[in-house]
Amino acid sequence: MTQQTGTSEPEAQETAVETARRQLERAAAHLDVDPGTIERLKHPDKVHQVSIPLKRDDGDTEILTGYRAQHDSVRGPFKGGLRYHPEVDAEECIGLSMWMTWKCAVMDLPFGGGKGGIVVNPKDLSRDEKERLTRRFAEELREVVGPMKDIPAPDMGTDPQTMAWFMDAYSMQEGETQPGVVTGKPPVIGGSYGREESPGHSVAIVAREAIDYYDWDIEDTTVAVQGFGSVGANAARSLDDWGATVVAVSDVNGAIYDPDGLDTKDVEGHDEVPGMVSGYDAPEKLSNSDLLELDVDILIPAAIGNVLTADNANDVQARMIVEGANGPTTTAADAVFEERGIPVLPDILANAGGVTVSYFEWLQDINRRQWTLERVTEELEAEMLKAWDAVCEEYEARDVTWRDAAYIVALSRVAEAHDARGLWP
Repeated sequence: MTQQTGTSEPEAQETAVETARRQLERAAAHLDVDPGTIERLKHPDKVHQVSIPLKRDDGDTEILTGYRAQHDSVRGPFKGGLRYHPEVDAEECIGLSMWMTWKCAVMDLPFGGGKGGIVVNPKDLSRDEKERLTRRFAEELREVVGPMKDIPAPDMGTDPQTMAWFMDAYSMQEGETQPGVVTGKPPVIGGSYGREESPGHSVAIVAREAIDYYDWDIEDTTVAVQGFGSVGANAARSLDDWGATVVAVSDVNGAIYDPDGLDTKDVEGHDEVPGMVSGYDAPEKLSNSDLLELDVDILIPAAIGNVLTADNANDVQARMIVEGANGPTTTAADAVFEERGIPVLPDILANAGGVTVSYFEWLQDINRRQWTLERVTEELEAEMLKAWDAVCEEYEARDVTWRDAAYIVALSRVAEAHDARGLWP
């Protein structure tokens, strides 16, 4: 590993809001956008906080806190996930809702950004408790969500079953089945085929296009993936199918490494079999932090945010970073990678397959007509390539980073919509 240079002080933890605002300001510096619009976009339209009574299986009642941040709806209904996690708070939801606004805009989807969740450890909930909690949360948010208002989706600690309960509770209160109130549902009740695989598949598509852009041979490209869950596993398997060599993957317990390449189909994802990754028979076991510093062509951080920081950015040996998780790279680390000439393909483009197929699901629900998996895959490929071309155009025209280019595309579209609609007196 290379020796870290610069200050020895550890980097202060950067909140999602701070990161999102700094990225907004960087993009704004390249565009002629009304300063008032930029100021508006630094703040959410609304943040809802609710108290949720949960009757536990032992008969006790516990009061939990839930949030829903709604950032901007100038291009369409708010869109974004619901997460069940002990560290959910209003600031996190605001920052993540801002990222959803940019993600939808860079993909040119008719949505704005939303994000929410409940302060709870889902591992502490029985199935019945999780269902009761979800149904009550749906009721608490009923006035502010809806197919044309705000459309939640799965996130950390939630899944298609959670969305099914949420949709059912909302529909019962509305008096009619409303599948379009959430996305990420099981296909049998209006969900889209390919939704769960889509964020990881889009990460792989962006990596593939970047490999081609830099005139690399995918057959000679090595890949390390931190976080072999839904996003990481699907990204790894798609790249494996296309000829890349996936040499390392990890779960929460650690990483496995094989310089000759892992069989990504044989390594089952953490979401599929918890502990399977770190317990897999591989030539070498590593820590998650060691994986980030492997000498590979492409590093895909696909686990959690803020894993690439000023403290380890100089030790990263990858030639390229493709972000699978939301916000895995801090502002300080970004600056180091820019100085070192390491391209970083940003999350708002790379993992946008999830919200793109959510859009497809919403269209299917509105039209009451389900698409085949083949059509979903083809449409996702087309939308990702269209977004890639738009970002490439800005990247080449303005001599900026890939992240700045993606934000410039997104901000220009959001700002143009604000300009067209004007400001209510």
